[in-house]
Amino acid sequence: MDSSTTDARTIVSTEPGSFAWGVLTHRHPAIIEQVGEAHPYPPEIRHRLDELREHITGTVQPLPDGGAGKSRWDRWGSEMYGQRWLDVPFLWAESYFYHLLLDAVGYFGPGPWRGIDPFTRKRAELEDPALGAELSSATEGGDGPAREHLIALLHAALWGNRADLGFRLSDSAATGHSAPGIILDDGSAEVADYLETYSTSNICLIADNAGRELIPDLFLIDHLLGMHPHRTVDLHLKPRPYYVSDATTGDLLATLERLAGIPGAARATAARLDSALGTGRLRVRTHEFYCAPLSFHHLPGDLRADLARADAVILKGDLNYRRLVGDCHWPATTSFAALTHYFPTRVIALRTLKCEVAAGINAGIVAELDATEPDWRVSGSHGVVQMSAAPTGEVSSASTIR
Repeated sequence: MDSSTTDARTIVSTEPGSFAWGVLTHRHPAIIEQVGEAHPYPPEIRHRLDELREHITGTVQPLPDGGAGKSRWDRWGSEMYGQRWLDVPFLWAESYFYHLLLDAVGYFGPGPWRGIDPFTRKRAELEDPALGAELSSATEGGDGPAREHLIALLHAALWGNRADLGFRLSDSAATGHSAPGIILDDGSAEVADYLETYSTSNICLIADNAGRELIPDLFLIDHLLGMHPHRTVDLHLKPRPYYVSDATTGDLLATLERLAGIPGAARATAARLDSALGTGRLRVRTHEFYCAPLSFHHLPGDLRADLARADAVILKGDLNYRRLVGDCHWPATTSFAALTHYFPTRVIALRTLKCEVAAGINAGIVAELDATEPDWRVSGSHGVVQMSAAPTGEVSSASTIR
């Protein structure tokens, strides 16, 4: 393997002003505050939230005896305990924070707050009255040829909640000045050709966020199911709330219910997806690994086998991308294919850049952006549509998550 795919430093949070530093020092305390304000938690839970706020300013401590998932986190965190939060790998620190947050609000029980999602903002997006008006302009099949409509849906899924949904779901061109951002590495045409011509069996879509972002994902899934009569789609969701907006099965059901209440293409899409769920053409999948502080290099054997059966895996979002290529300081020109060769099947990444990790970008583009837009990696105004080659050999699987 090229040294450029092995020598990059793992991202930590020690550099003031970096994305990782900002998340740990500013975003996480703000999330604790927002969660506390969103629910009428009793004093004992509010006390635990205060303790968590103090904990994350110091050193990483293990879960108490009997804590939910303690054996796993002790295994994953044996080298992290006792270190400053800023000094441990950023991917691990983020993941452990959200586990501790769920634990603090009683999500793991026992008690009346067991299983209650603390992140209410994602549902508030569905209740926005403007959503119906936006989606009412979406048209069945778009306004142009099927291939262009597929590309428009890929771009809508890429940009997620940054897009004007009605426009993005209907616009056949899906390019140019109207786009909500700039696609730095655009394999949309290649992806569309592959999905239309070669992928006729099963496709997996590993979702990212709920709320407005899940809606274009569902429109894309509906279109993929309509392209081939024998195609099935597996929609992979989180087994429980994880990062603030991550999509769960409950979020999927709430989104389908909201779409069913909007006349036109949204209602028709919801009806077809409901039917597809009932017949098994659309299957909801989840796995404990999706809430682990590990990259996809550590896919457990059962999940690896499940993904390997797919013609392609569509991977949504920034966190999934970090887990795919490795949360490291790669040179932005590093080959995407080289970083993803280990994955058990062809992978299609739809990702808006919101952190320092970048790969597969042309050197000239990188040089221009570094000179003119120093925050291009984290601004959310740039994206990529990237597809790996099919795997050429077997890769030994990791142990099952226990």
